[in-house]
Amino acid sequence: MSHVTPIRYPEAVEMAMSALQSGGLIVLPTDTVYGVASLLNEAAIDRIFAAKQRPPDKAVPVLLSDMDDVFRVARTFPKSARRLATAFWPGPLTLLLPKRDALPPNLSTLPTVGVRVPDHADTRRIIAAAGGALAVTSANRSDEPAACTVQAAISYLLDTVALYLDGGACPGGKPSTVVSLEGGAVRVLRAGPISEDALRRALAGRSG
Repeated sequence: MSHVTPIRYPEAVEMAMSALQSGGLIVLPTDTVYGVASLLNEAAIDRIFAAKQRPPDKAVPVLLSDMDDVFRVARTFPKSARRLATAFWPGPLTLLLPKRDALPPNLSTLPTVGVRVPDHADTRRIIAAAGGALAVTSANRSDEPAACTVQAAISYLLDTVALYLDGGACPGGKPSTVVSLEGGAVRVLRAGPISEDALRRALAGRSG
């Protein structure tokens, strides 16, 4: 049976770690939408696919507690990606980076992995307790609208999730901008809160 607790409760981190280390899933708030999370192991990530009824060829992004955790999942952190991360992390920007060979194969069938640092201090605290990185994707059924409240996430995922962490309504309400920097060129793969123009200005060292 699932549990629901406010993410700001003192025991929330301990409860989240207990659920994750048992191989279970948790749902947590971010600055964009609610996400369903697991540790970076193959069996737990399989549970994300099953809960979301998600096609197995779709990659699962990784949320980091800090930019310094990038190398837990990425082989390299090119200058262009580092510049965008410095400008927009914590925030609603997912960068596709070359993935480490040791990552679970079901995290991504591509040579890249999506990473971001969410602008949500309570969630980053849980990610840090889990070692700095969690597999996290939107807490909904595939092809359904994103969940912006914990109640919406519960309606989608029900008892497939061990623990729901309630942080109120997510302020963003829109999934992150997803960016590829292959070959050094900015390519927006999913439009989101950060515009392509803002990305190009950041790469050029301009603000505003």
